[in-house]
Amino acid sequence: MERIITVRGVGTAKTRPDQVVLSMHIHAKDKDYAKAMERGSEMIEAISSELEKRGFKRKDLKTLDFSVNTVYDSEPDERGIYRSVFGGYQVDRQLKLTFPLDNEKITAAFEAVASSETNPDLNVAFTVKNPSALKQELLEKAAKNAREKAETLTSASGVRLGRLINIDYNWGEVNVFSPTRYGRNNMVMNAKMECAGGCDESFEPDDISSSDSAAFTWAIEG
Repeated sequence: MERIITVRGVGTAKTRPDQVVLSMHIHAKDKDYAKAMERGSEMIEAISSELEKRGFKRKDLKTLDFSVNTVYDSEPDERGIYRSVFGGYQVDRQLKLTFPLDNEKITAAFEAVASSETNPDLNVAFTVKNPSALKQELLEKAAKNAREKAETLTSASGVRLGRLINIDYNWGEVNVFSPTRYGRNNMVMNAKMECAGGCDESFEPDDISSSDSAAFTWAIEG
């Protein structure tokens, strides 16, 4: 029976984010279906127009999710008993704007959303433009780490590392986002960005900490 050794290699990396992802969730509601749809379209147009004024391209604003649902309100009847009453149609759209990490562009994006008067739910995340390169780096480091461990173990045991027999990799998710969170609450947004004339936006997001692993199996010789 062939003797083998199996070692799990781990690759880790800290990467400076170079990309901003601004997510926006808008809601448009009306008892008339056509009007709800129209209002949703108007909100998209308002955001797109304001972004364009500040140097962004319309095509950069992507729709991630789109849905139309009926909504019901709880209202009391003449006896004070609450019932579900048809409230209309609600259009929900999840939008995404991605651009290079630049503090002035972040401010400009917030100013655009504030000026659109659509008051969407906002979230800002920091990531890397090329996550595939980061994942490849992690796997290369994991392979090197595993081989170093295996060579240390076999050498200490008085045997040699033979041919590679198998690689076991689970293709799990790799973190490509910085832990830094950046937000503006609705009060500030409604105030049309009080800092639009000159806020200190000179901050640096924390590095992205990523790791990945794989198990490598070699034959043992000697």
